[in-house]
Amino acid sequence: MNATTASRPTTLSAAWSLWTLLLGVGLLMMGNGLQGSLLGVRASAADFGNTITGLVMSSYFVGFLVGSVLTPRKLREVGHVRVFAALASITSVAILIHALFVEPLVWAAMRFVTGFTYAGLYVVAESWLNGYASNRLRGRLLAIYMVISYLGMGGGQLLLGSADPSGMALFLLVSILVSLALVPILISYTPQPELSQPEAMSLRALYRLSPLGTVGCFMTGITNGAVFGMGAVFATNSGLSVAQVSVFMGAFIFGGAILQWPLGKLSDKADRQWVIVGVALVAVVLALVGALVSGWSPMALTLLGALLGATTLTLYSIFLACANDFLTDQQTVAASASLVLALGIGAILGPASAGVLMEWLGPDGFLWDLAVMHIVMVLFGLYCIRYYPTSESPEQGHYVMVASDTTPLGTAWTEEAAQEEGQLELALEMEAEGEEKSTDQSA
Repeated sequence: MNATTASRPTTLSAAWSLWTLLLGVGLLMMGNGLQGSLLGVRASAADFGNTITGLVMSSYFVGFLVGSVLTPRKLREVGHVRVFAALASITSVAILIHALFVEPLVWAAMRFVTGFTYAGLYVVAESWLNGYASNRLRGRLLAIYMVISYLGMGGGQLLLGSADPSGMALFLLVSILVSLALVPILISYTPQPELSQPEAMSLRALYRLSPLGTVGCFMTGITNGAVFGMGAVFATNSGLSVAQVSVFMGAFIFGGAILQWPLGKLSDKADRQWVIVGVALVAVVLALVGALVSGWSPMALTLLGALLGATTLTLYSIFLACANDFLTDQQTVAASASLVLALGIGAILGPASAGVLMEWLGPDGFLWDLAVMHIVMVLFGLYCIRYYPTSESPEQGHYVMVASDTTPLGTAWTEEAAQEEGQLELALEMEAEGEEKSTDQSA
C-alpha cells in the first residue's frame, strides 16, 4: 500500500509533466485578453457607436457557441495537434484582418471567426488535460489550469498600454502570442486522448432538475459577456487613458481570480443558494454605487472594477456547483453541454444589452446593465430558495474553480471532478492499476 501510494503522482508533478500545454494555454489567454480590450478601445476611437460595438463584440460569442459544438467532431477525425495548429493559425490571421479593415461588418465576421477558433482551442486544451488527469487529480489540475488562464488573460490586459492602439503593433503582438502558443503544444509528448460524444439534455429538462443552475449560467453569460465585450469601452468612455484601461480590465479579471477559491469553499460549507444570493447582492450594490456616484478617479474606478470582478466573475463556478447538487452521477456529463449552451446564449446577449444601455445612458449604462442582471439573479435565487431548497445531503458535490468561458467538455470534466470525493477509494485503486499497466506498456 505504501509503495503504491508513493508511486502515484502529486498534483504538482502532474502539472509539471504538462508544463508545455499549460504554457501554451497561458500564452493563448494572454493574446485573448489583450485583443478583447484592444478592439474595444479601437472601436471607440473609430466611432463605431456603443450599439454597433456591442453587436460586433457579441459576434465573438456566437462563434464561440458554434465552435464549442462543432470542434469535438473534427477532433475525432484528425486529432488534437492538427486541430489546435489549424485553429491557432486562423486566430493569428483574424486579428490582423481587424487592423487592415476597420469596418464594423468585417470586425463582426472576424469576431465570429475568433470566437469559433478560441472555443476549439479551449476544447483541445481541456480535453488534453482531461485525458491525462486521473479522478484523484482532475479537479486540482483544473484549478491550476484556470489560475493560469486568469493570470494570462489579466496579463494580456496590462499589455494594452505598451503601444498605441491606433497602430499595428498591438495587433501584431496578439498574433505573435497566439502563434507562440503553438510551440509548446506541438513539442508536447503527452499522448492524445480519445474524445467521446457526450449525451444530450435539453435546457427544459435541465431546468426541471436545477432551475437556479440553469438560469444562473444564462445570467452569468450575459454579465460576463458584457464585461469582456464592453468593459474596455466603458473604461474608455469614462475618460481613462489606454494605459489606465488596461489596468482597469486587469484589475477586473484579477479580482475574479483572487476570490474564486475562497467563495467556492464558502459555498461548500454553507447553503450554496444563499451564497449565490449574497454574492449577487454585493454585485448589485457595487454596480449601483458606481452608476449613481459621479466623478470617479482612475484609481477609484479601478478599485471598483476589482471588486465587481470579485463578484461578477466568481458566480459561474458556484452556479455550476449548485446545479451539481441537484444532479445524479449519471446526469452530470449529460447536463454539462446544456449548461454551456445557456452560458453561450447569455454571452451573445451580454455585449449587445450593455451597448444599448450605454447608448441611452452613457458609460454608466454598463454598470446599470450589471446591476439589473444581478438583481434578477438575487430575485430568482430567493425564489429557488423558497420553492427548490437544496437537499441537506452529506454528499453535496464540492466546488471546483471554473472560468466562465469553459467549453462543454471542460464543464463535463468539472462536474465529474465534483463527484470524486464519493468515489475516492475506488478511483485510487483503479488509478494504481492503470498506472502500472501504462508503465509496463511504455517500457
